Amino acid sequence: MPHKRDYYEVLGIGRESAPEEVKRAYRKLALKYHPDNYRGEKAEAEGKFKELAEAYEVLSDPAKRQRYDQFGHEGLRGSGVHDFSQMGFGDIFSMFEDIFGGFGFARGVTRSSRGLDLETAVELSLEQVATGLEQTLEFERMDICESCGGSGSAPGTQPDKCGTCGGYGQVQQQVPGFFGVSVRVTKCPRCGGKGTIVTSPCKDCRGTGRSKRLRTLEIRVPAGVHEGQILRVPGEGEPNEAGNRRGDLHVYIQIKPHPLLIRQNDDLVCQVPISYTQAALGGKTKVPTLVGMEDVDIPSGTQNGDVIIMKRRGLPNRRSGRNGNQKVHVFVEVPKKLGKKQRKILEQLAELEQTDITPVRKGFVKKLKDYFNERQE
Repeated sequence: MPHKRDYYEVLGIGRESAPEEVKRAYRKLALKYHPDNYRGEKAEAEGKFKELAEAYEVLSDPAKRQRYDQFGHEGLRGSGVHDFSQMGFGDIFSMFEDIFGGFGFARGVTRSSRGLDLETAVELSLEQVATGLEQTLEFERMDICESCGGSGSAPGTQPDKCGTCGGYGQVQQQVPGFFGVSVRVTKCPRCGGKGTIVTSPCKDCRGTGRSKRLRTLEIRVPAGVHEGQILRVPGEGEPNEAGNRRGDLHVYIQIKPHPLLIRQNDDLVCQVPISYTQAALGGKTKVPTLVGMEDVDIPSGTQNGDVIIMKRRGLPNRRSGRNGNQKVHVFVEVPKKLGKKQRKILEQLAELEQTDITPVRKGFVKKLKDYFNERQE
């Protein structure tokens, strides 16, 4: 998952800050960076504005704040944190409109006709990446209240028409300007644009029409996914105000480190030790793969650092379906202690090397002699 700044740093407050301080800090900075008010780069304003909204959502919720304080960003997985990067500014202002009052900065921004997106994460092993899997997810989301059906009114009652806007959800405001007074249509401050007022609120959702529910969902994770990749699950986010269209769920892929194998794109890399006699004479050795230990041939004369390729032992490519390779990096282990018999045999080998130097060895020795002769002249 992309790196995120500390939420307290984002809002410019301390960890001991009271809820009201959190609210004031967010309100001040959100108004500063809203694109209708910010005079700098629009891309910078958008990034800051959405980062602030995410920080406030977590730190204004006692349960989420406690999890964040204890476990950091990792502790928020599956807790129903919204994916603000996919939202419009009007959606974000609507979520926290009680903070901003009648500033009306959401003008000119078309609100999304679908609900809000959510994000969660799933952690996989390399073995699971190789095969793909069915993964069960559990996450919290705000959902339509089952008791009132989303109306916010107690069962058996109906919301009343808003007396301020007459049920239209909008009001007109006269705004003085350089060329005179202009009329601006804004959301009704009393009903929040709904056109109705809940007079007998539902006890389960307290008149909001929404309640927090745990969602259990099974998704298919395809083989060959990469760290940081996002799987979009349509229609598993939160519902819109009308309750007829949901946002999406964004699932971030995280991959656990393997104790013996390293991933390089679709290839796998491992290191395997061999003895100096194996390097000289050749033979077979055991190599770890994602499906267990396998034999690999060591050619005679193998040098330290040589790479042996195991075809199609890597990970599948999502587009082509073909598997990458596994690269076996060989390193020669030299024993730190020798037995008497081992030492004697090696001493005999050393004597042979003095009288029977291979062409490669001779070339090196000649270069060495020439180098020192040139330095003495």
